[in-house]
Amino acid sequence: MEDGIKILVVEDDRNILQILKLYLEKTGYSVITCERGDTAFDTFEKTQPAIVLLDVMLPGCDGYEVLTRIRKISNTPVIMLTAKGDILDKVNGLEAGADDYIPKPFDIKELLARIRAVLRRVPEEENRKKVVKGNLSVSLDTYEVKLDGKRIEMPPKELEVLYFLARHEGKVFSREQLLEQVWGFDYFGDSRTVDVHIKRIREKLMAAKGWQIRTVWSVGYKFEMTDSE
Repeated sequence: MEDGIKILVVEDDRNILQILKLYLEKTGYSVITCERGDTAFDTFEKTQPAIVLLDVMLPGCDGYEVLTRIRKISNTPVIMLTAKGDILDKVNGLEAGADDYIPKPFDIKELLARIRAVLRRVPEEENRKKVVKGNLSVSLDTYEVKLDGKRIEMPPKELEVLYFLARHEGKVFSREQLLEQVWGFDYFGDSRTVDVHIKRIREKLMAAKGWQIRTVWSVGYKFEMTDSE
């Protein structure tokens, strides 16, 4: 059952990290490791794990901050690992969006059981590549765009551009970068095709609330949240 399931382990104690990696791989999981809080989110975005084991006390930024950033773009299950056993820390972790919380030192068999339990209760759709921003929902697995819960018909490339920008909220991408990320390295067409796709996306999503695709003149485009209701 565990064969190939990808787990991101964020832990700054190298001894614990190596022990976790050893046992998880022995059980059949594919393990990615990270030792810092300030690089954990980027690692999460790049690797797209099925579940995250996240320590609270980390260099760079703490696990709660990492969890908050993850929850802005994903419902991927997160189990908090910490030396703190205080009930308030557990409550804080769960309220921040953690799926489970286990204090150190922990028994590896219990941790494996917790991982299996969390994965079992995650609905199938939550494992899909999906972004929800304001009244917008974009799924890269089902290739559906919904606005206020209503499906909006959109060709694949338009959907992929929208998904990519929404997933990287706040970051500016040039036309060339969007062509590279969405169309691929082998695309040799005019970069203006990006402008055409952005225009069509905007026309179809004129009822957007709380977000917009903004033109950054002489640079490119970015997806950003707004204050509008």
